[in-house]
Amino acid sequence: MRRSPIATTAAVAIAAIIATQAAPSIAADAPAKGDAAAASADKVDKPGPPPFPADASIHQTVHVNGKTLSYTATVGSLPVRDAEGKKTAEIVFTAYILDGPRDPNRPVTFAFNGGPGAASVYLNLGAIGPRRINFGAQADSASDPAVLKDNPGTWLDFTDLVFIDPVGTGFSRSLVKADETDKTFFTIQGDIGYLSRIVYDWLSKNGRMASPKYVVGESYGGFRAPAVAHALQVNLGVGVSGVVMVSPALDGRAASDPDTSPLVWAATLPSMAAAHYEREGKALTPALMSEVETYARTDYILDLMRGVRDKAAIDRIVAKVAPYTGLDPVAVRRMGGRIESRAFLRELYRDDGRLGSWYDSNVTSFDPYPLAPDQRTGDPILQGILAPTTSAMVDFVTREVGWKVDAHYEALNPEVNRRWEKHWFTSIESASDLREALAVDPKLKALIVHGYDDLSCPYFQSMMVVAQIPAMGAEDRLQVKVYPGGHMFYSRRDSQAALRRDVLGLYGVRP
Repeated sequence: MRRSPIATTAAVAIAAIIATQAAPSIAADAPAKGDAAAASADKVDKPGPPPFPADASIHQTVHVNGKTLSYTATVGSLPVRDAEGKKTAEIVFTAYILDGPRDPNRPVTFAFNGGPGAASVYLNLGAIGPRRINFGAQADSASDPAVLKDNPGTWLDFTDLVFIDPVGTGFSRSLVKADETDKTFFTIQGDIGYLSRIVYDWLSKNGRMASPKYVVGESYGGFRAPAVAHALQVNLGVGVSGVVMVSPALDGRAASDPDTSPLVWAATLPSMAAAHYEREGKALTPALMSEVETYARTDYILDLMRGVRDKAAIDRIVAKVAPYTGLDPVAVRRMGGRIESRAFLRELYRDDGRLGSWYDSNVTSFDPYPLAPDQRTGDPILQGILAPTTSAMVDFVTREVGWKVDAHYEALNPEVNRRWEKHWFTSIESASDLREALAVDPKLKALIVHGYDDLSCPYFQSMMVVAQIPAMGAEDRLQVKVYPGGHMFYSRRDSQAALRRDVLGLYGVRP
């Protein structure tokens, strides 16, 4: 899940990595007795962490659409090496492979979550893995039993699945010092480079180079997905058949200049309207949303460009935006019709003593500080999903699969996010990777999927981005689909089922 530089950062209550380094020795002109030995010892690398255990596997079954699927779940690790062959990191993966004779036409799909700093557990145990737990919806609780159940929305019946945890997430870890870790792994391009190589290495190790290959990513992972696919194509010689971007952050550059550019405001307005419509009991459909989408891309942008000194333009904006969002016209006028997403949530729920989630504006929690001018605690969804996902994944990995490791599992690691490349959000842009990947391979297909109520990665931003990508072949090569719900819309069963149906089309599988 990403964080916006133009909004208050949501606090995430999880443990952080504390990196320690030995102080360098200081040379003297005439070292005292024993100093030479101490200096020599300082040159010796300290022992690293205990090695990861060997890959571990377990045979399991899942019941999907009236069928029983037998599969092998494997938890293991792959090394990252530098140009000299030194191991610099260990990347943990969770793979689900269908049992039985190997079908050369059976696809394998690689999945990434976002953050930066999020493990792949959310796509795994929430969206597409063979088993799931409930999280991210209004009625879900952090203390609910973390018991895995069969996932009716899994993709395992039509593709094998490999979930990858980047450095600093899950159990994956760097083996180099903090400054080298930051330079190697916590940069936009470095991240794409080593993760693409991990995909290559898994394919090679498991004899799957000839299989059809797909990449799926959520949030910042949605930014990663087309970039990884393109890197595999042109740098590593691995063709990718399809890319699925779930609630992606494809282009953050518009947010770099919110005072003059109208694009960031136009991108979020339809999601605010969707939240309002849903609170009114209306079913969210493309037909219902078409009016506000048309306004956002036409008259709204034009009046925003006329500026705050044009009183007639502000009057027109207030007259339209207030009823679309459900906000008081006085508040809309005070904001100049530019509705910042955090302020929108504060205005909606302050009088009720509630907090709305940036990731699904209709998911709320109690506000422990209702009289404070600004929100003082973390996001309702981010704080609520940490416990069930961490507990369920650790139990699955260590008890069920038997991959025993003495380490803390990082489902959401704020330390990774804090140490990430400066100004990363306003620098990311993988729409060009998507364009070029589609151009390189005329058979490649791509699907972008969103939840209507997501303010963190608003669906209309992806629609605006895709509108600027030229048609290259059939219309269904690049599609945008939107479902009721928020950033993790798959927490709603109907939306998860709709996602599965649309993905079946991308994979060329009949429902």
